[in-house]
Amino acid sequence: MATYVIGDVHGNHDPLCRLLEKIKFDQCNDRLLFVGDLVNRGPKSLETLRFIISLGDSAVSVLGNHDFHLLALHYGVRKRKAKDNSLSQILDANDVNELINGLQSQPLIHIEEKTILVHAGIHPAWNIDTLLSLKNELESSVAAISEKAALLSLYGDTSGNWTNAENSPDRLKYALNVLTRMRYCEADASPEYLCSDSPGNQPEHLTPWFEIHNPHLTDYTIFFGHWAALGYHQHKNIYALDSGCVWGNALSALRLKDKKLFQVSCK
Repeated sequence: MATYVIGDVHGNHDPLCRLLEKIKFDQCNDRLLFVGDLVNRGPKSLETLRFIISLGDSAVSVLGNHDFHLLALHYGVRKRKAKDNSLSQILDANDVNELINGLQSQPLIHIEEKTILVHAGIHPAWNIDTLLSLKNELESSVAAISEKAALLSLYGDTSGNWTNAENSPDRLKYALNVLTRMRYCEADASPEYLCSDSPGNQPEHLTPWFEIHNPHLTDYTIFFGHWAALGYHQHKNIYALDSGCVWGNALSALRLKDKKLFQVSCK
């Protein structure tokens, strides 16, 4: 039995199937942990989402910003544009409600033993108790979304430091942005959501979130995606697994027990 952590798929169903063939995935014995952004931009978002949901307990995916974009379109928070063509496959499908419900049942934070999965990042001030609290609150809130107003209470821009956000009405909205959108932090550890450049090319006042020491989580191995320009990357106990499949680069899987890397080309 093996557990594999897989990077951002973005609707690239065929490379995902080739990757699973490469690791000899056995649904009866193995498990897949996805770092989010299952859909959007790739050519087969519908097939991808159907397949991953069909795996049942053999697969878990934390939700990414593109997964939330799908929810925003479904609940009318955003209007469809030409760039949303791959998501229209899902929105127009006969089983759209089942697929949306399956997506909403996925977590924002996945923790098992000493392993943590998020899509984008973890705020440097968060400890394991904060993560567990946010995990439970966000899972309940996302699973309960059934209309536009409920999603709007969680979905939208926020700013500032966690010290101010922690006791504010926008606490969960702030946390969701950190978990699904953050790449860099300002000098005061406020998240920055716009810069997607690789480290070394960013403005001087920004620092990659994972380079800011978090003394609370040094005993945990952390996996995230979201950052295609960063590519596969390891920094101490933290692994980035978005190797740019959406841009025709590679789709990555890391075997949890020995951290062996498997990749397939997405060209």
